[in-house]
Amino acid sequence: MVKAIVGACWGDEGKGKITDILAEDSDIVVRFQGGSNAGHTIITNYGRFALHQLPSGIFRKNILNIIGNGVALSVENFIDELKAVTEQGVPMPNILISNRCQIVMPYHKALDGMEEARLASKSFGSTKSGIAPFYSDKYAKIGFQVSELFGSKEDLMEKIDHVLDLKNVLYTNLYKVEPLDREEIYAKLMEYKELIAPYVADTFTILHNAVKEGKTILLEGQLGSLKDPDLGIYPMVTSSSPVAGFGAVGAGGIPPYEIKEIYTVVKAYSSAVGAGEFVSEIFGDEAEELRKRGGDKGEYGATTGRPRRVGWLDLVAARYGCQVQGATGVAMTVLDALGYLDEIPVCVGYELDGKQIDYFPTTTELKRCKPIFEKLPGWKCDIRDIKKFEDLPENARHYVEFAEKHLGVPVCMVSNGPAREDIMYR
Repeated sequence: MVKAIVGACWGDEGKGKITDILAEDSDIVVRFQGGSNAGHTIITNYGRFALHQLPSGIFRKNILNIIGNGVALSVENFIDELKAVTEQGVPMPNILISNRCQIVMPYHKALDGMEEARLASKSFGSTKSGIAPFYSDKYAKIGFQVSELFGSKEDLMEKIDHVLDLKNVLYTNLYKVEPLDREEIYAKLMEYKELIAPYVADTFTILHNAVKEGKTILLEGQLGSLKDPDLGIYPMVTSSSPVAGFGAVGAGGIPPYEIKEIYTVVKAYSSAVGAGEFVSEIFGDEAEELRKRGGDKGEYGATTGRPRRVGWLDLVAARYGCQVQGATGVAMTVLDALGYLDEIPVCVGYELDGKQIDYFPTTTELKRCKPIFEKLPGWKCDIRDIKKFEDLPENARHYVEFAEKHLGVPVCMVSNGPAREDIMYR
């Protein structure tokens, strides 16, 4: 059985917690795309963790965790994260890196920062983790695959020379900085080889065999549907596909028809890090109050620490996100954050050029959209200690049911707090 856990909207929905919960009954957890540009926050008996590259199954014993070939592998961050979690008492995870993974180089991060500075007010709100330059190189066929580090020096030096012929044009002519040095790049690659050698494996074959053996495999995505480069709010998107269907590619070894369950995570309100269209966004004191109450430590990016943009639940965007993912079930998170409100606005449609629409348009039209809100009654109490959905206040149940009706997908899990045990099943 293969299951995917993905985000419905802009990311930051709480996928890490849902992965951690479902990992208890799983054999393998695979991160299938993205890099260190987003974080999954998880609270366990070992403490609070913000994972960036490590799969969210690392806290469960007897689980194999895999960094799939679709991931932008930052070797430094991988080693630092492993050290950080084990120093907090977590047993050393059973973790492998696909030999088909590609590596985020120091120049990717440098280029990311220099380009954002050059764009100034027109920047993309990048986390400067090197993600866009990394994926650009991957698809331009000038990236470094992990397997290449274990090949001949001659082949690797030839590749380095080819890459630097291109990179140094940018470094010297566009950004006006010193060129990259071939020997330094080779030395860095050899340093990476030594650091990751104990973890590198043919994960394609491992996963292919696991599927044949009927193992339970979780595919963990980063960000959400609206950050997909094809189906999201282009160009303010990420550079890899956070869609469940891409899990078959980014994990490697998994036929698409084997993905039987797709849990799409929908936040009880909306939040986003970075630039891009956000129709239900709110501002000022109203936004700050929601930001303060959201998440387990407020709405601040797990990677950047930046205040997240926040807004009310956008059911147009979330429904589209569920359709993009092919959702079979929805996990609604952070319901407890809304307990302070007398009334809760919910975006049920958009106004586009004077007409009401209920579909999610392309970015060109989205820029002109205004939210149409319906107000639902609040429940005005703390719901964190409630263990059964049936025991929630009537208005809290109604809020979930109202969302479910608009999403067209059953809400099978409701999270009402940051800890593992703060989850209700329906």
